Amino acid sequence: MANKKRIYIAYTGGTIGMKPSQNGFVPVAGYLSETISNMPEFYHDDMPEFEIHEYEPLIDSADISPQAWQGLAEDIQQKYQDFDGFIILHGTDTMSYSASALSFIFESLSKPVIITGSQIPLSQLRSDARANLLNSLYIAAHYPINEVCIFFNNQLFRGNRTTKQHADGFSAFVSPNYPILLEAGIEIKNVAGKKQKTVNTRLTIGKIEKQSIAILHLFPGLDWQVLDNLLKSPLQALVLLTYGVGNAQQDPQLLNTLKEASERGILIVNCSQCLKGSVNMEGYATGHALSEVGVISGLDMTTETVIAKLHYLLSQDLAVNVIKELLTTDLRGELSKPA
Repeated sequence: MANKKRIYIAYTGGTIGMKPSQNGFVPVAGYLSETISNMPEFYHDDMPEFEIHEYEPLIDSADISPQAWQGLAEDIQQKYQDFDGFIILHGTDTMSYSASALSFIFESLSKPVIITGSQIPLSQLRSDARANLLNSLYIAAHYPINEVCIFFNNQLFRGNRTTKQHADGFSAFVSPNYPILLEAGIEIKNVAGKKQKTVNTRLTIGKIEKQSIAILHLFPGLDWQVLDNLLKSPLQALVLLTYGVGNAQQDPQLLNTLKEASERGILIVNCSQCLKGSVNMEGYATGHALSEVGVISGLDMTTETVIAKLHYLLSQDLAVNVIKELLTTDLRGELSKPA
């Protein structure tokens, strides 16, 4: 086929390329490339050309970090002019964090970036890796959607809308508050994806660095001294996982602690413990009380996206009031504004 698209595959690590050993599955340099080279379906006439770059060392997804996100973004930026699309092979445990972070770092994306992986290694008989990688390559070449996506279990998701929902099932990811972009059935069905022409412009990337961020999951009977101690540490931002639409106990000690921390410049973001729905701090008095002491609504963003967005915004040279405003601003399709 003439004028085949060229796709760059960045293999960062994860289950997809692991090899069986006496101690279970382990990452082995070169094993993924060797396995793919023995699978003729990847070289079908309808498939794009591709180049695999295996990271050294391979990264377990539990060890992913803002430094790794920056390195990955810089790698794709260097290869950007030479390829039509990009596949990132990544472990599933922190895939949603990485997809969210990269969506913010890439500031002028005009080509598809699809992150995928698997629950069973590619070399194994019942692996989901083959379908995930084949479809990712095919979609990047023939159905380009120019944003950071996750492809898993026949569905293409907006990356910064996903969360991992299943530890060992093939339907590992879900997009609770945004429709899937594409569905790969007998035909590839566009659900909410915006197919665009790839444009060979230069890719601008922002910086992302490790910041001091914590999460506190509220529960009945939580000792507020824990929160107080947390906020007295050198903290830049705290994500509060609250009940329902963003409610918390109406406890004066809680509210005073949050108010004092907010006045010191600590960013406090309210995210719901619920998978679906949006924080609405004006709906109930308990939520309104949080708003009154300076807590910022996480709206319908996933916890992973809020963490990644905080890392990104705190890495820029911005005033606290500007960061507060940007947290509730839709930068990369990561949130829905209330009607």
